[in-house]
Amino acid sequence: MLFDTSVQELKYKVLKEVATLAYEDRLQDEIYEIPERIMPGPNATLRCCIYKERAIISERVRLAMGGDRRIKNVIEVLKTACDECPITQISVTEACRGCVAHHCMNNCPKGAISIVNHRAVIDHDKCVLCEKCVKSCPYSAIRKSLRPCENACKVKAISMDADKKAKINDEKCIACGACVYQCPFGAMMDKSFILDTIKILRGSENNTKYQVFAVVAPSISGQFNVPMGQVVSGIKKLGFYSVVEAALGADMVAYKEAAELAEKGFLTSSCCPAFVRYIETQFPKLVDKISHNLSPMATIGKYIKEMHPGCKIVFIGPCTAKKAEIQKDSVKDYIDNVITFEELQALFDSREIPLGELPEEVLDNASYYGRIFARSGGLTDAVAQALKEQGITEEQFKLNAVSCSGIQECRTALLKANKGVLKENFIEGMACVDGCIGGAACLTHGPKDRAAVDKYGKEAMEKNITDAVSVLEI
Repeated sequence: MLFDTSVQELKYKVLKEVATLAYEDRLQDEIYEIPERIMPGPNATLRCCIYKERAIISERVRLAMGGDRRIKNVIEVLKTACDECPITQISVTEACRGCVAHHCMNNCPKGAISIVNHRAVIDHDKCVLCEKCVKSCPYSAIRKSLRPCENACKVKAISMDADKKAKINDEKCIACGACVYQCPFGAMMDKSFILDTIKILRGSENNTKYQVFAVVAPSISGQFNVPMGQVVSGIKKLGFYSVVEAALGADMVAYKEAAELAEKGFLTSSCCPAFVRYIETQFPKLVDKISHNLSPMATIGKYIKEMHPGCKIVFIGPCTAKKAEIQKDSVKDYIDNVITFEELQALFDSREIPLGELPEEVLDNASYYGRIFARSGGLTDAVAQALKEQGITEEQFKLNAVSCSGIQECRTALLKANKGVLKENFIEGMACVDGCIGGAACLTHGPKDRAAVDKYGKEAMEKNITDAVSVLEI
């Protein structure tokens, strides 16, 4: 498996080692040997010394085993790894022309800028990072340098502590995982519940004590470089009783959400847990505008639990925020655990499952519209289709949606809605750019092909939402 970065590969190696030892009942005995196995030395390959490399691996092992369960946030900072980035600050570049207007100095509210030898100089002890000098310089000669994790976090939940280490404000964090992927030193990591999944699978005793269902996100298409049918076979080989598409839950959500929207006249979507969390923390006045429907994951989980009492359900997707979503009272009864595509790859390799050699099994439980939830704009297309299929005409209700790709676009739409000046009547919010196909826990993070998502959608046997939902009723 090829990874985008060495950090991602390192994370995978830790997850695979933890999973392998857990399956062989050797984890507790050999847990302290993992750092040396992954970083054998004697010379360091990524850090200043082999001992620091192994200390960081030890922290990764802790999070791979679930981290501190007393901390609800699923994103944690690896303090040992966080010490190499330049400190966030305002700096004067070589572009400074030594102008006589001194806009920068005159606009600084703290007197942190002085002119020395015809150049602006910043006293960082006085600077409060207000950026007024940055905005006022006519030559753009002053800039603010952000640490990558701070720059990645569009909800401003990351700051620096007294030791200049990254610190997460759990009240602001939406668990989107952007910092996890963007940190070049791997100092951010999502807690893994891979051991919980192994425990669930082994505890089922080959699905005789209870059945274990895998609910897979539609963005799984194309993640493992083999046909989807072989991925389904691989998941079943891990011990799952059945593999169900979350896209079927998406069909159910689209159908209900369309009716709710037509009734209420204005809604924001409820599918992306990071987007929902963003509204709850930053736009409390709009909380009552969030669709009352559960997410596709929870919706299909609820249905499966009703049809198969006593079963266990593991969601597999590209989203770190789903790990936070299953802690909610409204969801926890329907989904027992969440793992990401990264963790699924580690499970496959820990059991030495050769995906490319497996027969193809069918995964066809959803419509085209349910599957395109994986990309930004897909939910809007599905709601429009659901309105049409329910016979709701434009004279009765005309959909005017804004599809937000990434949390910055979400913020713009929500600010307008909060002020009552948004012209659209439906906000489709996706915290990740491009939607779920841009999720932080995808195996690859290169350019996303929306056409590939649509192609996968067109392979669905059910071509409309009503057909997919009627299969459930049968």
